[in-house]
Formats: sequence, structure tokens, C-alpha cells
Amino acid sequence: MRLSQLIDELKLQVLTPPAPEAGVTGGYASDLLSDVLANGEEGNVWITIQVHRNVAAVASYKDFAAVILSGGRQPQDDLRDVAEQEGICLLSTPLSTYEVAGRLYALGIAPA
Repeated sequence: MRLSQLIDELKLQVLTPPAPEAGVTGGYASDLLSDVLANGEEGNVWITIQVHRNVAAVASYKDFAAVILSGGRQPQDDLRDVAEQEGICLLSTPLSTYEVAGRLYALGIAPA
């Protein structure tokens, strides 16, 4: 699935622009950075409530398609700045992590 389709389907708020025609290979939900580093895969969308700059470091290292901030959370300014500089797509939704993961699964996006 294309990231642009996912954004439309889940009505996600775009905080930093997605890469044109970026594809989504799977999804991963965790708030523990070491867990995400160990288990997330390239092209995944990462669902988290973490909003600090270290999120950008993990997302960049793992080459994620996007980071979805759940629960209506907004990124700290330094996260937004780093994400813009590194081309990391940040998205936000009022939905809980549980609900976002369920909707991704229902759309056919497999777990990592």
C-alpha cells in the first residue's frame, strides 16, 4: 500500500511531508526504542506515543516509511525539526495505538 493511501484511509494529520509514492511494507507498534530497533523493518510504519528527537534517529536508522504518533500526540519541536531535515514522515492521529494497529491490519498491512 502507498503511504498516501494510508494517510487518506486513516485520516492522519501530516506533520512532515511523506516521500512521494512511498510504500508501506508492514507496521510495528512499540514505545520502547530498543524494541523498535531490534524488531522494526525497513518500510514499516511505526506507531508510538514517543514525541522526542530520538524517535527520528530510530526512524532514520530503520528507514521507516513513516512514524504515526497516536493518542493525539504532537512532536516536540526538536523532533519535528530533525524529521523535516532527514525526510522522515511524521503523522498524528487521535486514535489509540491499539486502534491504529487494528485498522492497519484490517487494511492488509502485516505486522513486522
